[in-house]
This record gives sequence, structure tokens and C-alpha cells, in this order.
Amino acid sequence: MGREAEPTIFELSVPGRSAASFRESGLPAWAPEELVPAAHLRAEPAPVAEVSERDVVAHFTRLSHRQFSVDLGAYPLGSCTMKYNPKLCDDAASLPGLTDVHPSAPAPLVQGWLGLLAELEAALCAVTGMHSATLQPPAGAAGELTGLLLMRAWHADHPGPRPRRRVLIPDSAHGTNPASVTLGGYEVTQVPSDERGLVDLAALRERLDDDVAGIMLTNPNTLGLFEQDIVEMAAAVHEVGGLLYYDGANFNAILGVTLPGAMGFDIVHLNLHKTFAVPHGGGGPGAGPVAVTERLAPYLPGPRPVRVGGGQAYEWATPERSIGRVHSWHGNALALARAWSYILANGGDGLRRVAEGAVLNANWLRHRLRGTYDIPFDRPCMHELVVSAASLRRRNGLRALDVAKRLLEEGFHAPTVYFPLIVEEALMIEPTETESPQTLEALADALVAIAAETGDAARAAPRSTPVGRVDEARAARRLIPTWDARDGA
Repeated sequence: MGREAEPTIFELSVPGRSAASFRESGLPAWAPEELVPAAHLRAEPAPVAEVSERDVVAHFTRLSHRQFSVDLGAYPLGSCTMKYNPKLCDDAASLPGLTDVHPSAPAPLVQGWLGLLAELEAALCAVTGMHSATLQPPAGAAGELTGLLLMRAWHADHPGPRPRRRVLIPDSAHGTNPASVTLGGYEVTQVPSDERGLVDLAALRERLDDDVAGIMLTNPNTLGLFEQDIVEMAAAVHEVGGLLYYDGANFNAILGVTLPGAMGFDIVHLNLHKTFAVPHGGGGPGAGPVAVTERLAPYLPGPRPVRVGGGQAYEWATPERSIGRVHSWHGNALALARAWSYILANGGDGLRRVAEGAVLNANWLRHRLRGTYDIPFDRPCMHELVVSAASLRRRNGLRALDVAKRLLEEGFHAPTVYFPLIVEEALMIEPTETESPQTLEALADALVAIAAETGDAARAAPRSTPVGRVDEARAARRLIPTWDARDGA
């Protein structure tokens, strides 16, 4: 409290302390034993914190003031698309008709909800060029695993001369890709990038064989560059019987401009909490729908909302070759409702402007930072750019991590650092389309000013935040999973 470290709620606990309550309720008192069967009663009271209402409100308000959020300022965390979420969409998703429904309610009683989900699925198929979709996966990584399981189910029904055991992944891929491949039961085969920062097409062809199940690809890639050879890559993968998986983490760069389906992709996952403005990054549950081509539709998770009665009503139905459920109930339904409201609020032309604004802002920053930071692949980028602090490190000891920490002192969230792995001292900056020219100017000014400092000064940053420079690896090496697992607790 005060300027000291904030205690846990349990450290504020005092036996017998409680929040305000009515002196008399007028209701008779009942002993727990009279209301709950003995088998379900605890032997001891639950270890909950005993605190006053004043302490609870102050504790959580102090914690909230120590956070940085998209509502507070620019959050250029590359590849995470931390853009502002319109409150209109939150309001729409908060309507009682959506929130006051139990997920097990019979379909005839929740026709509005089923209609919303069916229309959202149709919209996602329209913007991806796919045939059908599942809305169940609760996050992007869950969508990736779902896509891999769909790939596996397809190949199980269409065996080749050899078991398909490998999935190709570019060396610039998101870290979740190889993890999802492993969870999906496949082996990872890495494909190098070429001098353009794109997938090396010749190296890709060398790695293709009849034991390849498919390729996972982000387009634009994590360097913010559009994979220009995607049509040739798709043809090569399909020629050996493999499938193309589209990692939709960067989909906001091409929204309304082109379609993964037109590029030859068979499976697409979308991070609704990125492209379609659903709070994420600790701000709420996500959603990672997966859309597929017609030949893969029979394998989608179920149940899905489908039209019946001549299109006048909806019912739940599970595809005939479904891989089963990938999440309880019907996914994170209110995240889906937010995304649907965002789509309706923007319309087709507005969604295209989202992508255009994101690409314009990233390229403005690229021009503004040229000459201050290294730009390994200095050509028009998509929604994000990757710069390097390699020259700064050699010149004055300033590392990418130091730049990121100093930026916190300037009132901006840090960009992604040291990713993609193929760029030395990488800083991946995604300004998003929701930041104004004035904010971009201020962000660029801060980055330029930091680059002129010495490494010694920057290594002390951040000095103005509630928590200073932390040991980046300590939490992993000395894991303390709960408050009562600390030394002396």
C-alpha cells in the first residue's frame, strides 16, 4: 500500500473482518447442516480472505492502476494486434437477451443465439473464402490444434502410399505452430526463409514428399511481408497430397482485400480477439474459429448451428465425420457476439478499411524509423514491421530489450522483442489501424529519442512503472504457482 508493493488479498485478511451487511434481514437463520447433505459439507471453513469492503475496493483499484491496457495507450505488440475495442461491441454483447441464456437451453428457445452464430459463421466463410466453419475453439492456439486434428482426420480417410507424419513450418512461424503440430501427433520440418524474408520456394520443394501432411503458414508472415509465391507453394503442397493450413494471426492485414481460399488454403483459423476486436491479452476470453473448404466440412467439430425448416429455423447438428467437440458448449459465446457486432458495425467496406489503415500505419512507421533502426527487409510491409537494434547494440550497447523497457517509461507498451528468431535484436512493431497519426508520431519520436541514448541509461529502465526491470527467466526457473507457495507464507 502507499508506495510499497501491493500485498495479496490474503495478506490483507484479518480474522472476523467482513464487508457491510444488513443488520437484520428478517429471514430465519438456518444451520448449514439443515440445508446441505453431510456428504457435501466441508469439515473446515473455506480459506477465503476476510477483508472489509473498503479494503477490497482499494486493493483491486490499486491493481487496476498498475496495468497498461489498450484503453490507456498505444500497445504496438507485434503479431498480437492489440487494437482498441469499440465499446459499442461490448454493449451489444452485454444485452440481457445474450447474457441471460443458459448454454444447455433447447434450440427452439434460443433461435436468436443460433441465428447469430450461423450468420457469424457465414460471414467468416465469406471473408476467408471457405465453405464451413466451427466456432468452438476458444483461442488461436486451440484453433491451430483443431486444424491439425482436421488434417489428421482427412488423411486417415484418404491414406497414401506412406503414413503422413510431417508438417512443414517456415522458420519465421509463430511459436504456437510447432507446438500445435506436436500436439496433433506430427513431426515438424522447418523450411528456411530466403533473402527476401519469404519462404524459400526451392527449399520447400526439396522437403515435400508423400509423407507430408501439410504446411502451416502465416500470410503475411511474421516479418510483416506478404508471401508472394503462395500460389506456387499451394500447388506444390497439393501435388504431394498435403493440405495448407492458414494461421490467421495476421489476417487483419488482408481483411476484405484477398481470401486465404483464393491462395489455395484448405484450413483457416481466425483470432477473433485480434482481427475482430474482442478484448484479449488478459482482458477476456478469446475465440479461434476454424473455417475449411467443402471437402473438409464433414470433419468439423460439432454440434454446429444449421438452418432447418426451409431456412426459417435453426437446430444443432453434428457433421457426419466430425472429430467431436474441442470445447465445452459452443465456444466463448460472448466473444463471438462481440465479433459479430464488430462485423455488423463496420460492414464489408469498413472491414477492408481496417486492413488498409493497419498497413498504412505500419508503412508510415517504417519510413519514419528508417536510418535510426536497421530494417532487415526494407520494402513495403503489411500490418506490422520488424526493425533491428543490432547496429545500436554494437554502437552504444543498446539492445532490443532495453528499447522495449525504455518505451514503457514514455507511456507506450513495449513491442514484441527477439521475434521472429531469424532477425538479430528484433523489434516487431504492430501499430494497428486504431492509432491516430498524432499517436504514431509520438511513438516514433519516442523510439528515435531512445535510440540516441546510451545502453547504460536504458538498462535501468523502466524506472517510472510500479515494477522495475525484472529477471526475465526467474519465474520459469523458480516457479511459485500460488500465493501460499512463497517462502515464509
